[in-house]
Amino acid sequence: RMNNGARRFDRLLFCTLLNALIALPSAARADTVSDFVGYYQNAYAEGRDLIPEPQMPLDTSSIASRLDLQTVSPEAALSGSAFLGADGAVIKLAGVQGCLSTEPMEFAGMPTTCAMISLAGMSAALDEAKTGAGDAFPCHVLAQNPGRPTVRYAECFFVENGAVRSLSEALIRKGLAFAARDRAGRPVFPEYLQAEEAARSERAGIWASDQFAHPNGER
Repeated sequence: RMNNGARRFDRLLFCTLLNALIALPSAARADTVSDFVGYYQNAYAEGRDLIPEPQMPLDTSSIASRLDLQTVSPEAALSGSAFLGADGAVIKLAGVQGCLSTEPMEFAGMPTTCAMISLAGMSAALDEAKTGAGDAFPCHVLAQNPGRPTVRYAECFFVENGAVRSLSEALIRKGLAFAARDRAGRPVFPEYLQAEEAARSERAGIWASDQFAHPNGER
């Protein structure tokens, strides 16, 4: 049974998804940031994730052993698992994998794709996470790719009902994305696989439909 917070999130997600569907075909605007965001969002809507893989292994144990939080101000979602920070860096959530399937499906009573649901879900989750934290929240950086743009692979956190939550876990638990896995198929964070299994068993979000491609195989 959904609580009031979940219902509010779903309404916000629906509105965000609707706006994204309308805006994406003409996303490019005059300023550079909008052009950059539109370029990444349009590619993702077509099933292409432009965020590269990390050039070095992720030290996931550092979250428990030497947590170093940096304040991040998100500008806009770029994909189902990444967003643009106010400093111009791309933040890729290390523990989550967005959906890239572009097969037609229905969600919240409207035709869309799994990729669009993940993209809109990231946008709505960013708005929700930064609302109670002055438009910013803390992230722990696990690795960084140099170059332009700089890509930081991180886990980010926000406060919900007085408790600290992982942004990755929230996306997965609401059925808007999946637990990220390494090249051997192992979950980057085992606890997020548990969140994915819970979302699947409850048919939350994307899991309510059979018409999508899971990153690790067809549903």
